[in-house]
Amino acid sequence: MAEFTRQRGKRQEDSGLGSVLDLLLANARLVLGVSGAAVLAIATLAVKRLIDRATSPRDEGDPKAEQKTLEESWQDLALIKATPKPPKKQRREDLSEPLLSPARPAVPGEAHAPRVCFAPLETPQVVSSPPRCLTLQEKLLSHYSSWLAVPEKQASLALQLARSICAQLQKFLRSKCPELPFGSLFLSGPLLDGLGALAADHVHLMLPVVLDATLWSLIPGEDTVVRNPQYWMIKRTDLEYFPRGCSPWDRFIVGQYLSSNALNETLHKMLVASINWPAIGSLLGSVIHPVVASQDLKLEVKHDQVELSITLFPVVEMEDKVLLAAPPEGLVENLWLESFYRAEVSKVKELDAGDSGARQHCLRILNGVCKSHPALHKLSGTPLTHVILHLSATSSDWAEESLADRFQQVLEELVGYLEKGVLPSYFNHKINLFCELLEEEIDEMGFMLYRAISEPELLLKEK
Repeated sequence: MAEFTRQRGKRQEDSGLGSVLDLLLANARLVLGVSGAAVLAIATLAVKRLIDRATSPRDEGDPKAEQKTLEESWQDLALIKATPKPPKKQRREDLSEPLLSPARPAVPGEAHAPRVCFAPLETPQVVSSPPRCLTLQEKLLSHYSSWLAVPEKQASLALQLARSICAQLQKFLRSKCPELPFGSLFLSGPLLDGLGALAADHVHLMLPVVLDATLWSLIPGEDTVVRNPQYWMIKRTDLEYFPRGCSPWDRFIVGQYLSSNALNETLHKMLVASINWPAIGSLLGSVIHPVVASQDLKLEVKHDQVELSITLFPVVEMEDKVLLAAPPEGLVENLWLESFYRAEVSKVKELDAGDSGARQHCLRILNGVCKSHPALHKLSGTPLTHVILHLSATSSDWAEESLADRFQQVLEELVGYLEKGVLPSYFNHKINLFCELLEEEIDEMGFMLYRAISEPELLLKEK
């Protein structure tokens, strides 16, 4: 009898709760529509099942029944959590009819069921979805378009200043040193070629040194005192038939070789002491001053909107070689560094044009990453370009959709080259582009890139 009474009371409670739920769902269709009401029905059913189990007697001595009840409770909670929030519709004050009838008053002595609080339907809480996890491909493209993009106005102003300074320097050299056959100055560097510039802050100024091929010849790097195939010497020939003075460049000869150091020292004195940079800077609306302490030929330019560094490089072009007056540190002063920069840029753009590839995108991202990372800055520029050129010979898919795969593959290739301590030049396999790195630098770079193979995002954090 007692059991019957309990069951009956439970049915009455169910009937009362059912009435509330029916009314709730009926009004939900008015407010939320069919799809919203269906979502609310699922959540309401789950809550009702929780209430039923909370008010039903437990089999204290049956562990299996308790375990079953616990599992069902977790399933219902998961159902509630998985139920999407209903979309926000019309506000409550815009409706003329009430959504819920008043709550039934409590009866003295009646067992209190667990109280369920419903959020007001007129102001549903919309939970913002968690941020979408970007793929490496999306991160690379975002990194390229936002962080590495040089403002067009800033780049245009920097190039305009560099060209004006180039014209002023050309005019000075022709008036000050008319006997020296310098060629026409021209600009170079990543800002013009678009392969590595992070900001419009650096430009190369190339000064051609025009030599008479009948009076000068090139000595291969393997035959020089440093035994380095990347450096060359320029020898004065036939001195017995064409003695000193026959070439205007004979004044820079040291031991029958055209000295890059001697030429740089002369140009450095001109930049520091002979050119009226304050007047030129005033004309261009900027402040220009040469860097006195640097061994390189550098100018620092400060403008209201941009700060620019210009490096001057005397350059000799002979026998299909491009040689820069950039000798290695040390006592050797007659060496000229072979530059492949022009060939690198040309080859990368040629390959991209042939298959609509993303090599330039990949190279620019890698240059930006390495240039801004304290442990990797010495890898930017030439080494990265040559790794991509080597990889292009074996990996043909360089479409933009494969950018993430190629990016990770370049990291793997770099780690392999660092393990060997050798990165052969794409244009001359005798040249090791890692030859001037210290062992500690190689170890540090290798460790960082090895970690980045499994976590490329480590390199994409903005510095």
